[in-house]
Amino acid sequence: MYIEQLYTNCLAEAAYYIESDGQAAIIDPIRETDPYLELAAKRGATIKYIFETHFHADFVSGHIDLSKKTGAKIIYGPMAETKYEIHSAHDGEVLSLGKLKIKVLHTPGHTPESTCYLLMDENGKEHAVFTGDTLFVGDVGRPDLLDGKISREELASMLYDSLNNKIKTLSDEVIVYPGHGPGSACGKNIGKETFSTIGVQKKFNYALKATNRDQFIKEVTDGIQPPPNYFFEDARINKDGYSSVDDVVAKNSKPLTAEQFVNEIKKGALVIDARNADEFEKGFIPDSINVGLNGQFAIWVGTLVNIQQPLLLVTPPGKESETVLRLARVGFENVVGYLNGGIASWKNSLETIHSVQPTEMKALMKSAEVIDVRKPGEWNVSHVKGASFLTLANMPANLAPLNKAKPYIVYCGGGYRSMTAISLMKRNGFNNLTNIYGGFGAISNAGIEVVTEEVAAIA
Repeated sequence: MYIEQLYTNCLAEAAYYIESDGQAAIIDPIRETDPYLELAAKRGATIKYIFETHFHADFVSGHIDLSKKTGAKIIYGPMAETKYEIHSAHDGEVLSLGKLKIKVLHTPGHTPESTCYLLMDENGKEHAVFTGDTLFVGDVGRPDLLDGKISREELASMLYDSLNNKIKTLSDEVIVYPGHGPGSACGKNIGKETFSTIGVQKKFNYALKATNRDQFIKEVTDGIQPPPNYFFEDARINKDGYSSVDDVVAKNSKPLTAEQFVNEIKKGALVIDARNADEFEKGFIPDSINVGLNGQFAIWVGTLVNIQQPLLLVTPPGKESETVLRLARVGFENVVGYLNGGIASWKNSLETIHSVQPTEMKALMKSAEVIDVRKPGEWNVSHVKGASFLTLANMPANLAPLNKAKPYIVYCGGGYRSMTAISLMKRNGFNNLTNIYGGFGAISNAGIEVVTEEVAAIA
Protein backbone atom coordinates (compact mmCIF):
# COMPACT_ATOMS: atom_id res chain seq x y z
CA MET A 1 0.00 0.00 0.00
CA TYR A 2 1.27 3.43 -0.95
CA ILE A 3 -0.47 6.76 -0.20
CA GLU A 4 0.77 10.21 -1.14
CA GLN A 5 -0.87 13.55 -0.40
CA LEU A 6 -0.34 16.04 -3.23
CA TYR A 7 -0.92 19.43 -1.61
CA THR A 8 -1.39 22.59 -3.67
CA ASN A 9 -0.75 25.67 -1.52
CA CYS A 10 -2.23 28.03 -4.10
CA LEU A 11 -5.62 26.39 -3.54
CA ALA A 12 -5.07 25.08 0.01
CA GLU A 13 -6.18 21.79 -1.63
CA ALA A 14 -5.15 18.20 -1.06
CA ALA A 15 -5.41 15.53 -3.74
CA TYR A 16 -4.40 11.94 -3.05
CA TYR A 17 -2.62 9.11 -4.83
CA ILE A 18 -3.33 5.58 -3.59
CA GLU A 19 -1.59 2.52 -5.02
CA SER A 20 -1.58 -1.22 -4.52
CA ASP A 21 -0.26 -4.04 -6.68
CA GLY A 22 0.30 -1.81 -9.72
CA GLN A 23 -3.14 -0.17 -9.60
CA ALA A 24 -3.61 3.48 -8.59
CA ALA A 25 -6.51 5.74 -7.66
CA ILE A 26 -6.58 9.52 -7.56
CA ILE A 27 -8.86 11.42 -5.19
CA ASP A 28 -9.92 15.00 -6.01
CA PRO A 29 -7.27 15.89 -8.62
CA ILE A 30 -6.63 19.52 -9.47
CA ARG A 31 -7.04 20.59 -13.07
CA GLU A 32 -3.61 19.75 -14.53
CA THR A 33 -3.00 16.06 -15.01
CA ASP A 34 0.81 15.87 -15.17
CA PRO A 35 1.43 15.40 -11.42
CA TYR A 36 -0.69 12.23 -11.38
CA LEU A 37 0.46 10.83 -14.70
CA GLU A 38 4.11 11.37 -13.79
CA LEU A 39 3.74 9.81 -10.34
CA ALA A 40 1.97 6.74 -11.72
CA ALA A 41 4.58 6.35 -14.48
CA LYS A 42 7.42 6.73 -11.99
CA ARG A 43 5.96 3.99 -9.83
CA GLY A 44 5.01 1.75 -12.74
CA ALA A 45 1.29 1.86 -11.91
CA THR A 46 -1.91 2.22 -13.93
CA ILE A 47 -4.55 4.69 -12.82
CA LYS A 48 -7.77 2.70 -12.43
CA TYR A 49 -10.11 5.10 -10.61
CA ILE A 50 -10.61 8.83 -10.12
CA PHE A 51 -12.66 9.46 -7.00
CA GLU A 52 -14.51 12.74 -6.57
CA THR A 53 -15.75 13.58 -3.08
CA HIS A 54 -18.24 16.19 -4.36
CA PHE A 55 -18.72 18.91 -6.96
CA HIS A 56 -15.91 21.22 -5.91
CA ALA A 57 -16.86 24.88 -5.71
CA ASP A 58 -13.39 26.32 -5.13
CA PHE A 59 -11.45 24.78 -8.03
CA VAL A 60 -11.97 23.02 -11.35
CA SER A 61 -11.19 19.34 -10.96
CA GLY A 62 -8.91 17.45 -13.35
CA HIS A 63 -11.12 14.36 -13.36
CA ILE A 64 -12.37 14.64 -16.95
CA ASP A 65 -8.98 15.27 -18.57
CA LEU A 66 -7.35 12.59 -16.42
CA SER A 67 -10.02 10.08 -17.36
CA LYS A 68 -9.57 10.81 -21.06
CA LYS A 69 -5.81 10.34 -20.82
CA THR A 70 -5.89 7.14 -18.74
CA GLY A 71 -9.24 5.47 -19.32
CA ALA A 72 -9.82 5.52 -15.55
CA LYS A 73 -13.40 5.53 -14.28
CA ILE A 74 -14.69 8.68 -12.61
CA ILE A 75 -16.41 7.72 -9.36
CA TYR A 76 -18.94 9.91 -7.58
CA GLY A 77 -21.18 9.00 -4.67
CA PRO A 78 -25.00 9.06 -4.71
CA MET A 79 -26.98 12.07 -5.97
CA ALA A 80 -24.29 13.25 -8.40
CA GLU A 81 -25.75 14.18 -11.79
CA THR A 82 -23.30 15.13 -14.56
CA LYS A 83 -23.25 15.76 -18.30
CA TYR A 84 -20.40 13.28 -18.80
CA GLU A 85 -20.01 9.58 -18.07
CA ILE A 86 -19.38 8.58 -14.44
CA HIS A 87 -19.85 5.60 -12.17
CA SER A 88 -22.42 6.70 -9.60
CA ALA A 89 -21.57 4.54 -6.61
CA HIS A 90 -24.17 3.59 -4.02
CA ASP A 91 -23.71 4.09 -0.31
CA GLY A 92 -21.68 1.23 1.12
CA GLU A 93 -20.36 0.05 -2.25
CA VAL A 94 -16.86 -1.43 -2.10
CA LEU A 95 -14.36 -1.10 -4.94
CA SER A 96 -11.12 -3.08 -5.24
CA LEU A 97 -7.74 -1.47 -5.86
CA GLY A 98 -5.02 -4.10 -6.01
CA LYS A 99 -5.05 -5.71 -2.56
CA LEU A 100 -6.99 -2.80 -1.05
CA LYS A 101 -10.69 -2.07 -0.69
CA ILE A 102 -12.32 1.36 -0.85
CA LYS A 103 -15.75 1.74 0.69
CA VAL A 104 -18.16 4.51 -0.35
CA LEU A 105 -19.62 6.51 2.55
CA HIS A 106 -22.33 8.91 1.42
CA THR A 107 -22.02 11.93 3.73
CA PRO A 108 -24.37 14.71 2.57
CA GLY A 109 -24.17 18.06 4.30
CA HIS A 110 -21.50 20.19 2.66
CA THR A 111 -23.37 19.32 -0.54
CA PRO A 112 -26.03 16.64 -1.15
CA GLU A 113 -23.65 14.38 -3.12
CA SER A 114 -20.70 14.74 -0.70
CA THR A 115 -19.05 11.38 -0.19
CA CYS A 116 -16.13 10.09 1.85
CA TYR A 117 -14.01 7.11 0.87
CA LEU A 118 -12.89 4.63 3.52
CA LEU A 119 -9.65 2.81 2.67
CA MET A 120 -9.14 -0.70 4.04
CA ASP A 121 -5.68 -2.24 3.98
CA GLU A 122 -4.53 -5.62 2.68
CA ASN A 123 -5.89 -7.29 5.83
CA GLY A 124 -9.29 -5.63 5.60
CA LYS A 125 -8.57 -3.22 8.46
CA GLU A 126 -9.88 0.35 8.26
CA HIS A 127 -6.81 2.47 7.59
CA ALA A 128 -7.81 5.95 6.40
CA VAL A 129 -10.81 7.99 5.35
CA PHE A 130 -10.66 10.59 2.59
CA THR A 131 -13.20 13.15 3.73
CA GLY A 132 -13.21 15.80 1.00
CA ASP A 133 -15.04 18.81 2.43
CA THR A 134 -17.12 16.82 4.92
CA LEU A 135 -14.47 16.90 7.66
CA PHE A 136 -11.37 19.07 7.94
CA VAL A 137 -8.74 19.30 10.63
CA GLY A 138 -10.50 21.36 13.29
CA ASP A 139 -13.52 22.18 11.16
CA VAL A 140 -16.21 20.88 8.81
CA GLY A 141 -17.37 21.94 5.37
CA ARG A 142 -19.57 25.00 5.08
CA PRO A 143 -23.25 24.12 4.48
CA ASP A 144 -24.26 27.21 2.48
CA LEU A 145 -23.17 26.57 -1.11
CA LEU A 146 -26.44 25.44 -2.69
CA ASP A 147 -27.38 29.01 -3.63
CA GLY A 148 -30.81 28.88 -1.99
CA LYS A 149 -31.84 25.47 -3.36
CA ILE A 150 -31.39 23.93 0.08
CA SER A 151 -31.06 26.12 3.16
CA ARG A 152 -27.84 26.07 5.12
CA GLU A 153 -29.75 24.85 8.17
CA GLU A 154 -31.08 21.85 6.21
CA LEU A 155 -27.61 21.02 4.92
CA ALA A 156 -26.11 21.45 8.39
CA SER A 157 -28.69 19.01 9.73
CA MET A 158 -27.67 16.49 7.04
CA LEU A 159 -24.03 17.05 7.96
CA TYR A 160 -24.80 16.36 11.62
CA ASP A 161 -26.23 12.96 10.67
CA SER A 162 -23.35 12.18 8.32
CA LEU A 163 -20.71 12.94 10.92
CA ASN A 164 -22.44 11.09 13.73
CA ASN A 165 -23.55 8.05 11.74
CA LYS A 166 -20.66 7.60 9.30
CA ILE A 167 -17.54 9.38 10.57
CA LYS A 168 -17.52 9.39 14.37
CA THR A 169 -18.29 5.67 14.36
CA LEU A 170 -14.91 4.91 12.75
CA SER A 171 -12.02 3.72 14.91
CA ASP A 172 -10.01 6.44 16.62
CA GLU A 173 -6.79 5.42 14.87
CA VAL A 174 -8.25 5.83 11.36
CA ILE A 175 -6.31 8.56 9.54
CA VAL A 176 -8.31 11.56 8.31
CA TYR A 177 -7.20 12.90 4.93
CA PRO A 178 -9.28 16.04 4.18
CA GLY A 179 -9.72 17.92 0.93
CA HIS A 180 -8.38 21.24 2.21
CA GLY A 181 -6.01 22.87 4.66
CA PRO A 182 -5.64 26.37 6.14
CA GLY A 183 -6.61 29.27 3.91
CA SER A 184 -9.48 27.54 2.14
CA ALA A 185 -12.84 29.31 2.14
CA CYS A 186 -14.60 25.92 2.24
CA GLY A 187 -14.46 26.03 6.05
CA LYS A 188 -14.59 28.77 8.67
CA ASN A 189 -11.29 28.22 10.45
CA ILE A 190 -9.45 25.12 9.24
CA GLY A 191 -6.48 23.99 11.32
CA LYS A 192 -2.89 24.21 10.14
CA GLU A 193 -2.32 20.45 9.76
CA THR A 194 -3.28 18.72 6.52
CA PHE A 195 -4.18 15.36 8.07
CA SER A 196 -5.20 13.97 11.46
CA THR A 197 -7.02 10.99 13.01
CA ILE A 198 -10.61 10.32 13.95
CA GLY A 199 -9.66 10.20 17.63
CA VAL A 200 -7.91 13.57 17.59
CA GLN A 201 -10.79 15.19 15.73
CA LYS A 202 -13.38 13.81 18.15
CA LYS A 203 -11.36 15.37 20.95
CA PHE A 204 -10.55 18.78 19.48
CA ASN A 205 -12.86 19.55 16.53
CA TYR A 206 -15.68 21.80 17.80
CA ALA A 207 -18.15 20.35 15.28
CA LEU A 208 -17.60 16.78 16.43
CA LYS A 209 -18.09 17.75 20.06
CA ALA A 210 -21.60 19.17 19.60
CA THR A 211 -23.97 17.24 21.88
CA ASN A 212 -27.18 17.78 19.90
CA ARG A 213 -28.44 18.74 16.44
CA ASP A 214 -29.53 22.29 17.34
CA GLN A 215 -26.17 23.11 18.91
CA PHE A 216 -24.36 21.71 15.88
CA ILE A 217 -26.45 23.69 13.38
CA LYS A 218 -25.93 26.91 15.33
CA GLU A 219 -22.17 26.47 15.68
CA VAL A 220 -21.59 25.39 12.10
CA THR A 221 -23.66 28.17 10.52
CA ASP A 222 -22.55 30.96 12.86
CA GLY A 223 -20.03 33.43 11.44
CA ILE A 224 -19.79 32.01 7.92
CA GLN A 225 -18.43 34.64 5.56
CA PRO A 226 -20.16 34.93 2.15
CA PRO A 227 -18.63 32.50 -0.37
CA PRO A 228 -16.57 33.95 -3.22
CA ASN A 229 -18.69 34.44 -6.32
CA TYR A 230 -16.57 32.09 -8.43
CA PHE A 231 -17.59 29.14 -6.24
CA PHE A 232 -20.93 28.76 -8.00
CA GLU A 233 -19.41 28.90 -11.48
CA ASP A 234 -16.74 26.34 -10.58
CA ALA A 235 -19.37 23.95 -9.21
CA ARG A 236 -21.30 24.29 -12.48
CA ILE A 237 -18.15 23.63 -14.52
CA ASN A 238 -17.41 20.49 -12.52
CA LYS A 239 -20.95 19.22 -13.12
CA ASP A 240 -21.19 20.09 -16.80
CA GLY A 241 -17.64 19.58 -18.07
CA TYR A 242 -14.96 21.85 -19.51
CA SER A 243 -12.31 22.40 -22.17
CA SER A 244 -8.97 20.64 -21.87
CA VAL A 245 -6.63 22.56 -19.56
CA ASP A 246 -3.84 22.11 -22.13
CA ASP A 247 -5.96 23.97 -24.69
CA VAL A 248 -6.85 26.69 -22.17
CA VAL A 249 -3.22 27.34 -21.24
CA ALA A 250 -2.15 27.44 -24.89
CA LYS A 251 -4.95 29.86 -25.80
CA ASN A 252 -4.43 32.18 -22.82
CA SER A 253 -0.61 32.34 -22.93
CA LYS A 254 -0.42 35.13 -25.50
CA PRO A 255 2.51 37.60 -25.41
CA LEU A 256 1.53 41.24 -25.94
CA THR A 257 3.66 44.27 -26.69
CA ALA A 258 3.34 47.27 -24.40
CA GLU A 259 1.27 49.01 -27.09
CA GLN A 260 -1.09 46.03 -27.41
CA PHE A 261 -1.31 45.89 -23.63
CA VAL A 262 -2.42 49.54 -23.46
CA ASN A 263 -5.05 48.95 -26.13
CA GLU A 264 -6.53 46.02 -24.19
CA ILE A 265 -6.65 48.12 -21.01
CA LYS A 266 -8.63 50.73 -22.92
CA LYS A 267 -11.08 47.99 -23.95
CA GLY A 268 -11.75 47.18 -20.29
CA ALA A 269 -9.28 44.41 -19.44
CA LEU A 270 -8.07 44.30 -15.82
CA VAL A 271 -4.35 44.04 -15.05
CA ILE A 272 -3.36 41.37 -12.53
CA ASP A 273 0.24 41.85 -11.41
CA ALA A 274 1.48 38.53 -10.08
CA ARG A 275 4.88 39.70 -8.83
CA ASN A 276 5.85 39.66 -5.16
CA ALA A 277 4.72 42.63 -3.09
CA ASP A 278 8.29 43.89 -2.71
CA GLU A 279 8.66 44.09 -6.48
CA PHE A 280 5.19 45.45 -7.12
CA GLU A 281 5.59 48.43 -4.78
CA LYS A 282 8.66 49.68 -6.66
CA GLY A 283 6.70 50.29 -9.85
CA PHE A 284 3.43 49.04 -11.34
CA ILE A 285 0.99 49.87 -14.11
CA PRO A 286 -1.76 52.21 -12.84
CA ASP A 287 -4.97 50.44 -11.73
CA SER A 288 -3.23 47.05 -11.47
CA ILE A 289 -4.25 44.64 -8.73
CA ASN A 290 -1.35 42.90 -7.04
CA VAL A 291 -1.91 39.23 -6.23
CA GLY A 292 1.46 37.56 -5.86
CA LEU A 293 2.26 34.07 -7.12
CA ASN A 294 4.14 33.54 -3.86
CA GLY A 295 0.84 33.22 -1.94
CA GLN A 296 -2.65 31.84 -2.45
CA PHE A 297 -2.85 33.45 -5.85
CA ALA A 298 -5.78 31.53 -7.31
CA ILE A 299 -7.93 31.86 -4.19
CA TRP A 300 -7.49 35.63 -3.99
CA VAL A 301 -8.05 36.29 -7.69
CA GLY A 302 -11.18 34.16 -7.48
CA THR A 303 -12.37 36.03 -4.41
CA LEU A 304 -11.72 39.56 -5.67
CA VAL A 305 -12.31 39.42 -9.42
CA ASN A 306 -15.38 38.54 -11.50
CA ILE A 307 -14.73 35.23 -13.26
CA GLN A 308 -15.94 36.69 -16.59
CA GLN A 309 -13.62 39.72 -16.40
CA PRO A 310 -11.04 39.87 -19.23
CA LEU A 311 -7.57 39.80 -17.67
CA LEU A 312 -4.11 41.05 -18.57
CA LEU A 313 -1.10 39.65 -16.75
CA VAL A 314 2.18 41.07 -15.51
CA THR A 315 4.27 38.19 -14.20
CA PRO A 316 7.75 37.47 -12.91
CA PRO A 317 10.07 36.46 -15.78
CA GLY A 318 9.35 32.94 -16.99
CA LYS A 319 6.15 32.58 -14.94
CA GLU A 320 3.66 33.45 -17.68
CA SER A 321 2.27 29.95 -18.35
CA GLU A 322 2.26 29.08 -14.66
CA THR A 323 0.14 32.16 -13.95
CA VAL A 324 -2.32 31.21 -16.69
CA LEU A 325 -2.49 27.65 -15.36
CA ARG A 326 -3.12 28.74 -11.79
CA LEU A 327 -5.98 30.94 -12.99
CA ALA A 328 -7.42 28.04 -14.98
CA ARG A 329 -7.43 25.93 -11.81
CA VAL A 330 -10.26 28.13 -10.51
CA GLY A 331 -12.06 28.51 -13.83
CA PHE A 332 -10.57 31.84 -14.99
CA GLU A 333 -10.08 31.34 -18.72
CA ASN A 334 -10.62 34.85 -20.09
CA VAL A 335 -6.95 35.90 -20.16
CA VAL A 336 -6.28 38.28 -23.05
CA GLY A 337 -2.52 37.93 -22.73
CA TYR A 338 0.58 38.86 -20.75
CA LEU A 339 3.05 41.74 -21.01
CA ASN A 340 5.92 40.35 -23.08
CA GLY A 341 9.19 41.09 -21.34
CA GLY A 342 7.45 41.85 -18.04
CA ILE A 343 7.37 45.22 -16.31
CA ALA A 344 10.78 46.12 -17.79
CA SER A 345 9.13 46.45 -21.21
CA TRP A 346 6.57 49.01 -20.00
CA LYS A 347 7.43 52.44 -21.42
CA ASN A 348 4.69 54.54 -19.81
CA SER A 349 4.55 55.92 -16.28
CA LEU A 350 4.46 53.65 -13.25
CA GLU A 351 3.01 54.11 -9.78
CA THR A 352 4.62 53.12 -6.47
CA ILE A 353 3.53 52.16 -2.95
CA HIS A 354 4.94 53.67 0.24
CA SER A 355 5.97 50.99 2.75
CA VAL A 356 7.61 51.38 6.16
CA GLN A 357 8.96 49.22 8.93
CA PRO A 358 6.72 48.70 11.98
CA THR A 359 9.10 50.83 14.05
CA GLU A 360 8.01 53.85 12.01
CA MET A 361 4.32 53.08 12.38
CA LYS A 362 3.74 54.69 15.79
CA ALA A 363 4.64 58.17 14.53
CA LEU A 364 2.40 57.80 11.47
CA MET A 365 -0.54 56.70 13.61
CA LYS A 366 -0.81 60.21 15.06
CA SER A 367 -2.30 61.45 11.79
CA ALA A 368 -3.41 58.32 9.93
CA GLU A 369 -6.12 55.70 10.49
CA VAL A 370 -5.00 52.09 10.75
CA ILE A 371 -6.80 49.41 8.71
CA ASP A 372 -6.57 45.67 9.36
CA VAL A 373 -7.41 43.59 6.25
CA ARG A 374 -7.01 40.09 7.73
CA LYS A 375 -9.73 37.50 8.25
CA PRO A 376 -12.29 37.79 11.08
CA GLY A 377 -10.69 34.95 13.04
CA GLU A 378 -7.31 36.68 13.00
CA TRP A 379 -8.81 40.04 13.97
CA ASN A 380 -10.70 38.54 16.89
CA VAL A 381 -7.56 36.96 18.33
CA SER A 382 -5.61 40.22 18.40
CA HIS A 383 -5.23 43.48 16.48
CA VAL A 384 -3.70 46.94 16.70
CA LYS A 385 -5.45 49.12 19.25
CA GLY A 386 -7.69 51.66 17.50
CA ALA A 387 -7.55 49.90 14.12
CA SER A 388 -10.57 49.49 11.86
CA PHE A 389 -11.36 46.09 10.36
CA LEU A 390 -11.91 45.90 6.60
CA THR A 391 -11.34 42.31 5.56
CA LEU A 392 -9.72 41.98 2.13
CA ALA A 393 -12.29 39.41 1.02
CA ASN A 394 -15.00 42.09 1.04
CA MET A 395 -13.10 44.69 -0.95
CA PRO A 396 -13.80 46.91 -2.75
CA ALA A 397 -17.40 46.95 -1.48
CA ASN A 398 -16.42 47.80 2.09
CA LEU A 399 -14.39 50.86 1.12
CA ALA A 400 -17.51 53.05 0.86
CA PRO A 401 -17.35 54.44 4.46
CA LEU A 402 -13.75 55.63 4.04
CA ASN A 403 -12.64 59.15 3.17
CA LYS A 404 -10.41 59.20 0.10
CA ALA A 405 -8.69 62.37 1.31
CA LYS A 406 -7.53 60.79 4.58
CA PRO A 407 -4.22 58.96 5.14
CA TYR A 408 -4.45 55.23 5.93
CA ILE A 409 -1.98 52.69 7.25
CA VAL A 410 -2.76 49.16 6.03
CA TYR A 411 -1.54 45.87 7.49
CA CYS A 412 -2.29 42.15 7.25
CA GLY A 413 -0.63 39.07 8.70
CA GLY A 414 2.67 39.19 6.84
CA GLY A 415 2.51 41.79 4.03
CA TYR A 416 0.98 39.79 1.18
CA ARG A 417 -2.68 40.74 1.58
CA SER A 418 -2.00 44.35 2.59
CA MET A 419 -0.35 45.01 -0.76
CA THR A 420 -3.33 43.48 -2.55
CA ALA A 421 -5.65 45.67 -0.45
CA ILE A 422 -3.65 48.82 -1.17
CA SER A 423 -3.66 48.10 -4.89
CA LEU A 424 -7.45 47.80 -4.75
CA MET A 425 -7.71 51.00 -2.72
CA LYS A 426 -5.53 52.90 -5.21
CA ARG A 427 -7.66 51.56 -8.04
CA ASN A 428 -10.67 53.02 -6.23
CA GLY A 429 -9.25 56.50 -5.74
CA PHE A 430 -7.28 56.26 -2.46
CA ASN A 431 -3.78 57.70 -2.71
CA ASN A 432 -2.50 58.50 0.79
CA LEU A 433 -1.65 54.93 1.78
CA THR A 434 1.16 53.29 3.72
CA ASN A 435 1.94 49.57 3.83
CA ILE A 436 3.61 47.94 6.84
CA TYR A 437 6.42 45.49 6.12
CA GLY A 438 6.02 42.15 7.89
CA GLY A 439 2.38 42.67 8.85
CA PHE A 440 0.90 42.02 12.26
CA GLY A 441 3.63 39.64 13.35
CA ALA A 442 6.29 42.32 12.91
CA ILE A 443 4.00 44.98 14.38
CA SER A 444 3.57 42.99 17.59
CA ASN A 445 7.33 42.59 17.93
CA ALA A 446 7.85 46.32 17.41
CA GLY A 447 5.98 47.28 20.57
CA ILE A 448 2.84 48.70 18.93
CA GLU A 449 -0.07 48.38 21.36
CA VAL A 450 -2.47 45.54 20.49
CA VAL A 451 -5.78 44.39 21.99
CA THR A 452 -7.58 41.07 22.04
CA GLU A 453 -11.17 42.05 22.70
CA GLU A 454 -13.57 42.41 19.81
CA VAL A 455 -14.43 46.00 18.86
CA ALA A 456 -16.64 47.64 16.28
CA ALA A 457 -15.60 46.88 12.73
CA ILE A 458 -16.21 48.22 9.25
CA ALA A 459 -17.02 45.26 7.01
